Amino acid sequence: MEKALWYLFVASRGGANRVRIVRELRARPRNANELAEELDVDYNTITHHLEMLQDHDVVEPSDHDYGKLYFPTDSFERHAETFEEITSEVDAE
Repeated sequence: MEKALWYLFVASRGGANRVRIVRELRARPRNANELAEELDVDYNTITHHLEMLQDHDVVEPSDHDYGKLYFPTDSFERHAETFEEITSEVDAE
């Protein structure tokens, strides 16, 4: 998981937006539309980042199709300290 976090948030384009998405989802579950509005990012961009985060087991969707909420995974939460370390380094740059 640690390698995936470094890749998602530092080594690939869009890392800053993915950090913002994860921070929002850690505060409370949201759907893609809410994230797009809250973060002032295009809906299609949000869905792309959510798919990447899902592929790396960082977030998971609810079982509902309409208004599907996203949540941090248990696996991610076990590595939340690593996320905070990575993002504090990125924020400092």
